[in-house]
Amino acid sequence: MNTTGKSPQNRSRPVLSREEILHQISTLLDSPEDDLHAGLMRELLTGLLKLNDTHLDLLDIKIVNRAVKELRHAFGVFHGYRNRQKVSIFGSARTPSNDPNYSLAYQFANAIVQDGFMVITGGADGIMRAAQEGAGRENSFGVNIMLPFEQGPNSTIADDQKLITFKYFFTRKLMFQKEANAIALFPGGFGTHDEGFEILTLAQTGKSDPQPIICLQAPGCDYWDDWSAFVVRQLLQRKLINEEDMDLFVIVDSAEAAVNHIRRFYRRYHSIRFVGRQLVIRLKHAISSEQLEQIRERFTDLLSDGTFDLRDPLDEELDEPTLCHLPRLVFNFNRRSAGRLRQLIAHLNGL
Repeated sequence: MNTTGKSPQNRSRPVLSREEILHQISTLLDSPEDDLHAGLMRELLTGLLKLNDTHLDLLDIKIVNRAVKELRHAFGVFHGYRNRQKVSIFGSARTPSNDPNYSLAYQFANAIVQDGFMVITGGADGIMRAAQEGAGRENSFGVNIMLPFEQGPNSTIADDQKLITFKYFFTRKLMFQKEANAIALFPGGFGTHDEGFEILTLAQTGKSDPQPIICLQAPGCDYWDDWSAFVVRQLLQRKLINEEDMDLFVIVDSAEAAVNHIRRFYRRYHSIRFVGRQLVIRLKHAISSEQLEQIRERFTDLLSDGTFDLRDPLDEELDEPTLCHLPRLVFNFNRRSAGRLRQLIAHLNGL
């Protein structure tokens, strides 16, 4: 069984010779100064060389080496599917197949792939296996982790080229977030809460792009209701979070409700991009001048200065030609509340 997540072709890839390495370095050094890709590669290479000057412990070097290897391989696996939207699904590896939440995970994954999405799970048993059974092997990624127990790949994703096995949680969690266009959280243990709270922290602090974060529980299950009550009682009421932070997630008890929530989120909203101080919200459908005035009246608290404008692509966005046809809402975002930005997106989708 392939537990490394690498295809036979990748496993047999020959090691570069000294001459090949020197040739690639020479090519990088000779690249034009305005070649951003080559410039970043030179910077990365310089950073690695500086590691040698700092006389780090061998363990430190091993951590850097392994992390770079894991990310390089994972980026390569996902690259071929970069035009497909994806949902990262979290939940317990211990959920048995007769649990209603297992059935719900299967139903949700099966329904969301019919909307063109792929699913990303931890690749193990329980909720992860249910989701990948529902999505099917061809629409599944497994982002597995090396553990001494309960985390081997499930039969749906085992030996698939889209199965990636990580040593480090931090590289694994980066891929869960980076590649996702939506997050689905099912009942789970410490790992699910770790991943869920990190997803919410990244959303709250604006370190991740806006996306649906959905907590799913089977009818009659109160798992997320109890969790939400704790968040309200111990976080919100103590003013450790803001009221609008509660809009970062939603709790549902059916696959249909979860899929509909994702559909609504992307009804008009497409994506965002920061260009200097300006936040550009790309829209699938234009809004009217009257609707623009509504936004100017209701969301002035999001502005650091200026106002909201409808714009064509900014010059800095021309490096994404496939998105140039989309209308834009552009403003100077004060970056104080990602929850409030989420409310603006919900407003745009509801127009």
